[in-house]
Amino acid sequence: MEIRKISIIGLGLIGGSIAKAIKNFSSTHFISGFDNPDILDKTFEQKVIDKKLSSFEESLDADLIFICLPVDASINVFEKLSEKINSNQIITDVCGVKSVFQEIWDKKERKGFYIGGHPMTGKEKGGFENSDPLLFENCVYILNESAKEFPVIDSFTEIIHQLGAKITFLNPKVHDIIVASVSHLPQLLSVSLINSAGLKGSDINFFDYAAGGFRDMTRIASSEFNVWEPVLRENRKNIIQAIDNFIFDLEQMKKSISNEDYKKLADKFESARVKRDEIPKSNKGFINQIYDVFVFVKDEPGVISKISTALFENKINIKDIELLKIREGSGGTFRIAFESESDAERAKKVIEKIGFSTKN
Repeated sequence: MEIRKISIIGLGLIGGSIAKAIKNFSSTHFISGFDNPDILDKTFEQKVIDKKLSSFEESLDADLIFICLPVDASINVFEKLSEKINSNQIITDVCGVKSVFQEIWDKKERKGFYIGGHPMTGKEKGGFENSDPLLFENCVYILNESAKEFPVIDSFTEIIHQLGAKITFLNPKVHDIIVASVSHLPQLLSVSLINSAGLKGSDINFFDYAAGGFRDMTRIASSEFNVWEPVLRENRKNIIQAIDNFIFDLEQMKKSISNEDYKKLADKFESARVKRDEIPKSNKGFINQIYDVFVFVKDEPGVISKISTALFENKINIKDIELLKIREGSGGTFRIAFESESDAERAKKVIEKIGFSTKN
């Protein structure tokens, strides 16, 4: 099956980023979109979409339909569209829960193909204004395991790979168990950390003394509840289990501190260190590791341009870049990631040749 016509319902952070990424790699795909009129006008004017849809039902003219709305709205649209698609169409979503969609699909008399999807990426702020064609670069894009057997899977995965993502397949129920622990629980912990640290009994503002570790751990606490409410509702059983597991482990540490059992605490710390080090540092989603080079730079204009130009001239592709630490007037450290170990080694030599210090 050849996918030419793509409809995107919801042109916020994820939907807008999908549209922008497709436009970046393809001039042959025709993209239609549905959203609020002001968003449609903006995306059309910026040539992110080729056609404005006046209703989401008009998306049924496409070969591939992306539903990129909040969970409740996605479920509503999926319910209505899934029973109307024809035998040559693909419908997919990007929500952080998967079982509810698969259950709806399995109950229907339907044609076509449903491929549940979940890109493990995002930003603190949503909306089309924050959409980015590189949002999916090196992220893990989870697809429903059953889709492996679909005759259209190669056509669909080609689109996802072109976004820059790396695909893995999971059973929807397994997916929901995993994300409860690695995505949904951290969101709740971030909120709880902020609120518990705010329970002060004096006029001193605890947050004035918060260092980088606290800021990093609570970064996602600013997420909007209306986005999270349906996620918590649809995956509540798995989230409750993840919370129970966390409480149990925290109670064990509390007991060890109370009993001054520092040997047991040391074992906990060491176990956590080993497990944390098993997570690939350079990958959005923890699968398919890429390779880091750390570059120490002075605080001066043109540093990034100098490095990126040298790598470009040597045909070395950057997969990810991040500023880790900066001290004004002194300098900082950039983490630059590459797809292969050989690319990282070549990059290291190129960067050192133009005068920068590096380490792997």
